[in-house]
Amino acid sequence: MSKENYDAKLNVLESLSQELVKAPSQPVDVTVQEAENLFIWAQEDKKILLSKGLEWDRYVKDLPVRTGACRYAQALWTKERYSQEEAAKTWRKESPKAYEFRNDLLADLRFAFRKRPDLLSRVRAIADGEGDANMIQDLMDISVLGKANVTELEKIKYDLRPFNIAEQKSDSLAELLAKANGATLDNSKAKEVRDRAFTHLKEAIDEIRDTGKYAFRKDPERFKGYISRYKRK
Repeated sequence: MSKENYDAKLNVLESLSQELVKAPSQPVDVTVQEAENLFIWAQEDKKILLSKGLEWDRYVKDLPVRTGACRYAQALWTKERYSQEEAAKTWRKESPKAYEFRNDLLADLRFAFRKRPDLLSRVRAIADGEGDANMIQDLMDISVLGKANVTELEKIKYDLRPFNIAEQKSDSLAELLAKANGATLDNSKAKEVRDRAFTHLKEAIDEIRDTGKYAFRKDPERFKGYISRYKRK
């Protein structure tokens, strides 16, 4: 039902004011479980909670839907985070090969352009700098420089295909590095919706708990059901 709850709530979540949206203040799985417990607990106190002004349909009856939507939104976000971890793993495997490929291409260009000081200076400029982003840009620059000076490369009977590979690698590695670094997650749609789903769920939880704690402030046995066990720890 979580997917159905998510679909049913998506428009509501997207319409929430940005000022109200908060990132989870505690683990989402804990919040979801506490919401489910609270829903069961509140059933016995319906008349009293209603008498204190709690909007039953808006908050209690709707709680399972909000809970399911939050659970599914969290699953989508978790999936995206795992994708980041996979990208980081792939980057660690592929980046050493890319550095070696870049260095081989630079060696090829130095040999091909050894009698052209003007071109050698451009190769040196490309070789300057360090870091992953620089290496990725180097591959693109090498590709452009090589394709623009085919005549010099043909003199050493050079196969031009590596320049196409360099261009392709530059694009694919840039995307891979962004995922590995989490750059694409900062403004992630999945994270945004997860935060909205959590905010929407917490609104109902807070209303029910606040009313319950007030209504049963002199009844410890019922009062305890409106307290977060997580926060008590």
